[in-house]
Amino acid sequence: MRRRQDTPGRTTELLELDEILIAAIDSVEASLTADRDWQQSLREAVRSGRQLCRLLGIDPQIAGTAAEGDFPVFAPREFIARMEPGNPSDPLLLQVLATAPESHPGGVDDPVGDMRSLAAPGMLQKYAGRALVIASGACAIHCRYCFRRHFPYQSSPPTPTVWQGWLQQLRRDPSIEEVILSGGDPLSLVDSQLSKLVATLRAIPSVHRLRIHTRFPVVIPARVTDSLLAALRTWERGLFVVLHVNHANEIDAEVEWAVQRLRRAGAVLLNQAVLLRGVNDSAEVQVELCRRLVNLQVIPYYLHQLDPVRGAMHFQVDDATARRILVELRQRLPGYAVPELVREIPGAPSKTPL
Repeated sequence: MRRRQDTPGRTTELLELDEILIAAIDSVEASLTADRDWQQSLREAVRSGRQLCRLLGIDPQIAGTAAEGDFPVFAPREFIARMEPGNPSDPLLLQVLATAPESHPGGVDDPVGDMRSLAAPGMLQKYAGRALVIASGACAIHCRYCFRRHFPYQSSPPTPTVWQGWLQQLRRDPSIEEVILSGGDPLSLVDSQLSKLVATLRAIPSVHRLRIHTRFPVVIPARVTDSLLAALRTWERGLFVVLHVNHANEIDAEVEWAVQRLRRAGAVLLNQAVLLRGVNDSAEVQVELCRRLVNLQVIPYYLHQLDPVRGAMHFQVDDATARRILVELRQRLPGYAVPELVREIPGAPSKTPL
């Protein structure tokens, strides 16, 4: 370290300034490195059903390549590593592998009424006191049951112009107390973008709660970087992170690490799952998932019935079966570990309990 010839006090002061500068540079470099790490995972993701099958030693003929043209396969290798090789019925595989039934008729492109709920480009208002922001159209993974698989993300890209539009809407409407960052996945934004977004929302006095819906901590745990956590810690009001975990096999040691880091950053952690035929439509699977979640201090929040989106109707579970599963969960788990079984009905003032 370079020293100037000066008074002892002045030398000490310069040394301290140098150390602060070096620490700041190290922090920026660490943030950039962390962004590169998880972005590298996205670049290396598997983008073909046949390739995914070959990696797992499964007959590639089961891949529905026709369906990939409508909604491409996208599966990071961290998530694939938790699948069972040789098992075409693996519950994690079924969530991401395009198959022939996706081409069957049924379902609609906008099953939850997103398009009729647009208050501004990139912002939806469905429920009192809350606004949902499409922070990004990119995702950590392409879930075949996704209710936004046909959403026109190109109409509201995360550009300064679009962001300014919905930010002005938030500032004009003091009844909005909670902002929900959704997508896509909001954590597909880099940490510097998220930090600016959090700071901007923090400056709106009427916004008391921030909720983030994300698959990233489960799919690519390395996404939970130090700089992301630093940005979240600046939110001194109610902070909620809603994970999307559908099966206990999705949770490994790295996911547990990421979840613990989010919790220590002050986030209240919730989970919402989707009931999927062939994936998690049994009481045994749901009980194990809820147990794993509460052991990590993640509250099982909602168990959603499938939104009837075109291309995913083969995942649908009938209401009678869903209710039977819920009854058994109540018999086997403490009340705080039992999610609420709900359906989203377009135009309804809230999620509808079943």
